[in-house]
Amino acid sequence: MDWKTDIAAALTRIAPHVRRTPVIEVTGLWDGGPIALKLEQMQHTGSFKARGAINTLLSQDVPQAGLVAASGGNHGAAVAWAASRLGHRAAIFVPEMAGPAKIGLIERLGADLHVVPGAYANALDAARAHEAETGAMQIHAYDAPATVMGQGTLMAEWEDQGLDADTVLIAVGGGGLIGGAMAWLDGRRNIVAVEPETSCALNAALAAGAPCDVEVSGVAANALGARRIGDICFDLAQSTGVSSVLVSDAAITEAQVLLWRELRQWVEPAGATALAALLSGAYRPAPGERVAVLVCGGNPAPDPAG
Repeated sequence: MDWKTDIAAALTRIAPHVRRTPVIEVTGLWDGGPIALKLEQMQHTGSFKARGAINTLLSQDVPQAGLVAASGGNHGAAVAWAASRLGHRAAIFVPEMAGPAKIGLIERLGADLHVVPGAYANALDAARAHEAETGAMQIHAYDAPATVMGQGTLMAEWEDQGLDADTVLIAVGGGGLIGGAMAWLDGRRNIVAVEPETSCALNAALAAGAPCDVEVSGVAANALGARRIGDICFDLAQSTGVSSVLVSDAAITEAQVLLWRELRQWVEPAGATALAALLSGAYRPAPGERVAVLVCGGNPAPDPAG
């Protein structure tokens, strides 16, 4: 597979539908130098997931039975948005832990919403049962080529906007976003995978030498709570090389609050997870190293933290 060619084609394909999200350079957020931030939480439905969803629908035939997706919330909202935009039916299965903000967003987008007890894996089982029963097309949240190509358009876009960084920090759940970034960059920049200590499927897979199941909990679990890293992401991590660091819930919450207080960007915990690696010292850049951070999700609980 020629990932770079496919991602470039996806960027052209989805350009009329998605937002070209802004990039800013900030100083004073931590004790190091300036940081480039890409504010992807300003994308349709509040996350990068819109890219993969719309790319999938534009590049594949959708059956009469419509679409089905399992999601911690953001992917479901993205599929519901893309389906509504292109005139398809969509059944979305989310776990209770998705939370009221994401559940409400999916409802407003007009999808057939099913809230499932338990975690993301339970929603995925229910979605697979619906697929088998109805013939609807399953759109995987992260481990499908069309999804990864769509997410890879974010990094292609960022480079087109003049990304000037040695290292890019990216939060990881199931691996679709970082997989797209690795596929596009192909080792040309350092990528640091940042995961919560209590939801760390990629870190565990890298340690084990293969994808494996992990327990999932914590403040970012409704977005970064994949129990098993995607095969596409793992293979790309093995072939391109990626650093992996873990951050605590306290560090994530601190980063979330800081983004609000200093930049008036109120993001969900997952959206602040990559920045948490810098603030907590989980990742320490070398002297002179230019660093960029991807802010990836903007569907938090409704009330800012002061």
